[in-house]
Amino acid sequence: MNVLIIEDEPRAAKELKSMIQQIDDTIQVAGILESVEQAKDWFAHNTQPDLILSDIQLADGLSFEIYNQVQITSAVIFCTAFDEYLMNAFDTNAVSYLLKPVTIEKLEKALEKYHSMKASFANEPLPNNLHALLQVIKPVHKTALLVNEKEKIIPVQVKDIACIYLDNTILQITTLQNKKYFITATMDETERLLDPALFYRANRQYLINKAAIANAERYFARKLVVKLLVPTEEQIVVSKAKSGEFLQWLES
Repeated sequence: MNVLIIEDEPRAAKELKSMIQQIDDTIQVAGILESVEQAKDWFAHNTQPDLILSDIQLADGLSFEIYNQVQITSAVIFCTAFDEYLMNAFDTNAVSYLLKPVTIEKLEKALEKYHSMKASFANEPLPNNLHALLQVIKPVHKTALLVNEKEKIIPVQVKDIACIYLDNTILQITTLQNKKYFITATMDETERLLDPALFYRANRQYLINKAAIANAERYFARKLVVKLLVPTEEQIVVSKAKSGEFLQWLES
């Protein structure tokens, strides 16, 4: 998931970024913007993020100017010291309105709400014509990944992959037969190649196959520990913010 921070106070922006990464280390911060003009320019040249954390009063105006002039598809969590803008906020794509000081607990609840709403909308039935269109334009996912083993290039069938593990900068594939291979790609690149209905990014280090999951156990602070049918290098922990989304994915 990509998050954009719009905040003109450097210290507050730094704290938001730190809290996000403490809550869920798979979240990528796409950028930190300080003004209305900088934000409008950024949106003109970049793909929109999944989520925006936005202050309201910026150095050169209110952030609502951005949302009035740019067609925003991202969800927005507002983080502000003022409560008088609450009604204006929900004329945008707001999913939450946090009053400063923003704490990690407040932000975690807002992220849980975002994930819950995202999962809820994803499960809604689509009109037949729209569903048919999506079937045509939906991305094609890989059915095999190529790995190198000495002088050989081996196609590993995606359905046979139990998990993909990031060890520093090295990606390790473990199959359902507990065979291990290494690939020279990033975790983000590999995640995009695989069907999200079958594979889930549990945390920064693990991408797991639904078919390889033995069970999930409750962990402290409402986190989950996922056990696979094969041994893993480390315990697979799903954050509190993503636990609801993970369980909905698991039963879908």
